[in-house]
Amino acid sequence: MRHTLKQGTDRITEQSNPASARFSSMSALEAVRLMNREDARVLEVIQEKAPEIARMAEDITSSLRQGGRLIYAGAGTSGRLGVLDAVECPPTFGVDYDRVIGLVAGGVSAFGIPDETAEDSEEAGAAALEALRSGSRDFVLGIAASGRTPFVMGALRSARKHGSSVAAIVCTPDSPFAAVAPVLSLVCGPEIITGSTRLKAGTACKLVLNMLSTIVFTRLGCVYGNEMVDMRPDNEKLKVRAIDMLMRITGCSRTEAEELLVPGRSVKTAAVMHRLRVDEETARQLLETAGGRLEDVEGGGF
Repeated sequence: MRHTLKQGTDRITEQSNPASARFSSMSALEAVRLMNREDARVLEVIQEKAPEIARMAEDITSSLRQGGRLIYAGAGTSGRLGVLDAVECPPTFGVDYDRVIGLVAGGVSAFGIPDETAEDSEEAGAAALEALRSGSRDFVLGIAASGRTPFVMGALRSARKHGSSVAAIVCTPDSPFAAVAPVLSLVCGPEIITGSTRLKAGTACKLVLNMLSTIVFTRLGCVYGNEMVDMRPDNEKLKVRAIDMLMRITGCSRTEAEELLVPGRSVKTAAVMHRLRVDEETARQLLETAGGRLEDVEGGGF
């Protein structure tokens, strides 16, 4: 079933911005300065919503600590932002590719070739979630600047039916998603180009997704201090980064770091091996006991 969204200018993301009424007549410099002033509002809104963002990060962490997945569901720009964040998590945090999943209306092809009609079906959103067999340990996060995308509503309803934890990020007040999920509302005002939510709304959503995934996987032990100790050093740049990282953490020599960082071994495993003079299996067991957190390894002194 397809749904026609309510028409009119009740949605703030569809309202005209008086500050940009002359945008097409502005010089490039005037346009840059105006966009920069408007974007500053995004940071103000996120600062205001910091406690809610932190609670959401804790809730997602709880789900993933139980072995669940983080599943983003969105359409258009919102959906593509979810996919972008999801695909960055494995190389950054060393997690499996199915640990963070991005669902976008229209499927994977809609990431590169937009299908703006795909968002209008609740059934499509529900079917996308059903295909993933979401369960009670999963956390499903709907993303919709408009706050009322049918695809996202369908995904959230399906997730709730299967006992998954749910929440939504929107950029308008009074979202109907509130009937099925806690809603984080990032109201940044009308866009410079009327209705173009890839601008302030997209920036706000991207910044929050950055915060959520970074905080969640840090709390799960994928970051020590400010070091990506679970990253996958799959190219020369990252191999050098991993060696430098291990040297900073343990004080070992470059030669020792190169010997310890064999393919398939994380920086944090190598750090435990060096600090406690144990083999890889023992180091992994110690990290598992510590919940994956290097600073909590017994006797490690990290």
